Amino acid sequence: MFRQTRTRTLAALAVLGLAAGCSSAPDADTTTTAARETSPRTSPAAGSPFWVDPASPAAQQVERWEQQGRERDARLLKLIADRPAAIWPSAERPEPKIREATAAAAREGRTAVFVAYDIPHRDCGQHSAGGAYGADAYRDWIDRFARAIGDSEALVVLEPDAVAHIVDGCTPGEYHAEREQMLSEAIVRLKRQPRTKVYLDAGNPAWIRESWKLVEPLKRAGVANADGFALNVSNFQTDETTKEYGRRLSEDLGGKHFVVDTSRNGNGPLGGDPSQAWCNPPGRALGTPPTKDTGDPRVDAYLWIKRPGESDGQCRGGPSAGQWWADYALALARNSRA
Repeated sequence: MFRQTRTRTLAALAVLGLAAGCSSAPDADTTTTAARETSPRTSPAAGSPFWVDPASPAAQQVERWEQQGRERDARLLKLIADRPAAIWPSAERPEPKIREATAAAAREGRTAVFVAYDIPHRDCGQHSAGGAYGADAYRDWIDRFARAIGDSEALVVLEPDAVAHIVDGCTPGEYHAEREQMLSEAIVRLKRQPRTKVYLDAGNPAWIRESWKLVEPLKRAGVANADGFALNVSNFQTDETTKEYGRRLSEDLGGKHFVVDTSRNGNGPLGGDPSQAWCNPPGRALGTPPTKDTGDPRVDAYLWIKRPGESDGQCRGGPSAGQWWADYALALARNSRA
């Protein structure tokens, strides 16, 4: 049911959004720096191996609500604020945010998680359109991204949607080979950093339903040099559905490991019209908190790659993609069983 050629209608692009999860553009990221001073707050989730941004939009919202006497809402929102979520560095200047996060994570003995999201022709002109102007600009951006990580311990999810948009035909064919080359080079560059793990995005089970279709594009994009692949970024597929899909894809890739975005999949995907289900769907919930203790030898981690509470786009009353939306964040927390 997803778009296979460039000639489909705009309605088909909306359906495609269900698959892609409309990954938030980093240009719209509202995360403040780790260096910003905040009032004392609760500790991160006990034993988490990943770094928690103490000045995230969720953390700031908790403080505002505490000041306003909204104690119950503030306690609920700590389910987001006190748990690690990925940082999406900006296209213009990724270095400051990366350096601040890695330095703070190192002080706590934790791993900073990042998303590299600046591929040219990003998101097929949809809610998170943009990206680098061309291959050379992208190579420069990735180089700066990697140099900012340095020898710090980091985990990078590389280019949500980029490979799956090759497979579904949304990205024009004339860009496929160049994109695969850029991704392959990006993996090699990032892996030059001695303590950086890289996971190349591979969509989600509701998007490219036949996982074998991803195998050759992932190989051409250099997944062999990565630590593995990432699934369910910005989407809502359940852990079990995603793991079953990931195991099949792993087998076809020679046993490659993978990570799963569990940020908003606590209630699974929204039913009904798929063209409406992907963008800020109501009734969703936080999923499994980030951890390396997955109980599955092929699953390296559950991660909150999409930052819970940041909008998918201007639908259902939401702000632009990547912007903080307190009411939606609160609903995710309220519905959560985590």
